[in-house]
Amino acid sequence: MLDTLISSKTRVKLLLKFFLNPKARSYLRGLEAEFGESSNAIRMELNRFEAAGLLEAEKEGNKKIFGANTRHPLFGSIQNLIRSYVGIDHLMENVVSKLGDVKAVYLTGDLARGIESSIIDLIFIAETIDTSYLSQLITKAEKFLNRKIRYVIFTQKEWRENPMDGKEALVIYAR
Repeated sequence: MLDTLISSKTRVKLLLKFFLNPKARSYLRGLEAEFGESSNAIRMELNRFEAAGLLEAEKEGNKKIFGANTRHPLFGSIQNLIRSYVGIDHLMENVVSKLGDVKAVYLTGDLARGIESSIIDLIFIAETIDTSYLSQLITKAEKFLNRKIRYVIFTQKEWRENPMDGKEALVIYAR
């Protein structure tokens, strides 16, 4: 749906990259390699976003590093739109809220890094979850979102003992 409203695939990729995970930082050549697109198309979109104040940039050596401007008045609205596009809002509404004692849910994998993916990787932190009910909810969510959902469940103790080893984990739910 988002690609219907926004015709530039590069612009959609940049929105996913920087607004799904506001901690994401990248530079032109890194984005070129990640997206597999020409640096000119990416540069034009980065310049537009920066001129609009949606992205901030800082120099690191000879690289210009970009990141989302979380203080921009539209940041929250754009992030909500991106979360809706990916399906995170639907997951929170229809899956997590019905499971009971869920302490936190983390988004990992490509989407956590802001890379478009047909797979949603989740980590649930909970002391008890009805896994058969979770499986039913996940199956329904997959059909609705047209994305595969993979998940793992940790207790709080297991989570503290199992560091992510530098992998990106974005909190999408915390109680």
